[in-house]
Amino acid sequence: MPIRFSANQVLKRNLNPQNSPKNHPSCVVQRLIDIASQGKFKFNLKQAAESIDFISRKGIRLDSQTVAFLLKHCAKSRSLTEGKWVHLHLSNGRKRLTALLSNYLIHMYSSCGDYKTARKVFDKMYIRNLYSWNNMLSGYAKLGLLEPAERLFDQMPERDVVSWNTMVISFAKNGFHGKALSYFAHLRRSSIAFDHFSFAGVLISCVKLENVGLTQQVHAQILVAGLLSNVVLSNSTVDAYVKCGLIKDARKLFNGMAEKDVFAWTTMVSGYAKSGDLKSAWELFSKMPELNTMSWTLLIEAYVRKGQGHEALRLFEEMTLRGFQPDQFTFSSSLCACASIASLRYGKQIHARLIKMDFVPNTIVVSSLIDMYSKCGCLDIGRRVFYLTRNKQDAALWNTMISSLAQHGIGEEAIDLFLDMMKAGVKPDKTTLVFLLNACSHSGLVDVGIGIFEIMTMDYDIVADQDHYAWLIDLLGRAGRLDEVELQLEKMPCKPDTRVWNSVLSACMIHRNVELGRKAVKHLLKLEPQESAADMLLANLYASVDTLESLEKVWELLNKRRVKKERAVSWVEIENTVHTFTVSDRSHPLEDEICLVLQHLTGQIEDELFGR
Repeated sequence: MPIRFSANQVLKRNLNPQNSPKNHPSCVVQRLIDIASQGKFKFNLKQAAESIDFISRKGIRLDSQTVAFLLKHCAKSRSLTEGKWVHLHLSNGRKRLTALLSNYLIHMYSSCGDYKTARKVFDKMYIRNLYSWNNMLSGYAKLGLLEPAERLFDQMPERDVVSWNTMVISFAKNGFHGKALSYFAHLRRSSIAFDHFSFAGVLISCVKLENVGLTQQVHAQILVAGLLSNVVLSNSTVDAYVKCGLIKDARKLFNGMAEKDVFAWTTMVSGYAKSGDLKSAWELFSKMPELNTMSWTLLIEAYVRKGQGHEALRLFEEMTLRGFQPDQFTFSSSLCACASIASLRYGKQIHARLIKMDFVPNTIVVSSLIDMYSKCGCLDIGRRVFYLTRNKQDAALWNTMISSLAQHGIGEEAIDLFLDMMKAGVKPDKTTLVFLLNACSHSGLVDVGIGIFEIMTMDYDIVADQDHYAWLIDLLGRAGRLDEVELQLEKMPCKPDTRVWNSVLSACMIHRNVELGRKAVKHLLKLEPQESAADMLLANLYASVDTLESLEKVWELLNKRRVKKERAVSWVEIENTVHTFTVSDRSHPLEDEICLVLQHLTGQIEDELFGR
């Protein structure tokens, strides 16, 4: 008859060294328990195998408590191989597993992603309780296997709130919001009492759908149910309001919260930052009782989006000085700030910090590095960063390099890089097509660009959108093929938007096509009646072809609408400080120094052009 040892018996035996020689079975069992309890089970495969094999050969059977303990740690560390060894040991000498051990096995296999074996264990169970059904249902849900989960749910002899919540949350997390709301509605109509987890699932859908009405309804139901004091639900409701753009409602709810954790503060800062209200974002950020890397990063991103790159970099410096460790998103945003103001010096400093920290950048950071060097005029360094990157399986990395080459007018190299991308087995996406059309447009590769557009929309199932057509029309327009431009406008599967008509108008400016230009302006004014850019371009077009009568009419219309041309702003960096100025601006205290810099630059350009 097999010997059975419990964990308690093993511990008692080990208190007396005389009763526990080194290779005594009880020591082996204890060693196995120690390995699991210390989280080392996954990393001692040989030792674990030898231990289980040894105790099995000695005819020892671990008791249910010890087996459950081991299976629990296998599930926690996702140690499938070790879990199978425990299962094998468990099966030897036992005709039928108890419901308790079967449930632990289902949980272990589900946690390790082996849903098929989990289902086999479930199907072999002699007696299944409600926990067994919920356990298997949860396993399917966590693995995103919604169809098997739904079939199992329909077969359940009884259901509780856990069963319903599992369905609501799993469908919401996987983007099937209609199903999630349907299950929630059925739960509310049933006699089963709901809890805060029930609302948590629905709030996921509120956040994802950005549905104002739904968010307000759920908020009202939480309030009536008396669950608004729950921190998780309050945070999720605030987040839903923020995502829906109802920042005032979010702030009102935030102010009324009795307990505010870091997530609530960060959500509100994020809401203000993304809405462009930097003043409110900064005020709330300054009051945060506990700052974190995410809150700093959100504020840095907001300043970058607003075009305030210098302020973003100042925040980055302050963040690091106060001891906060930047993450991938922080570095990416800071590099974008450098690119936006063409600050190579700061960009190199951030790159050096990455190297010094031994930081392993992800694709987003590497792409930001390439983009920064490219926009700061150091394309060769950007190339070097790209080619030194080992893992190039992300299309975003290739897209950034193609875009950099396009910006520098090196269309041929961009096409060659695209071919290398195909050889590497990386599938192009919509963004790839945009950058390729951009590259072809700036390099005059008209027929190549048209060929790429046709191949990618036909062979790669890329559905061309407004961005693609805007660049295709820009490509044709620059080459003067305006008949083909009009043909593409007719073939478009959707109505052209402002991007497309602006491309048409730009082409008309280059080739002085007044007729088509007038048509483009007409559509632009319909789409954006408050914008003055179209009128200004039309005025310039008339001026370029000496149509004085039409030009006078346009200026008369502009004056009636009180349209004023925005003055362009230039900037120059002197001794690490950037100064901005407009045309004919003589008010800057460093006017003489700025003029000297401009004269020096002009001289360098003339030397390059005339070979002096």
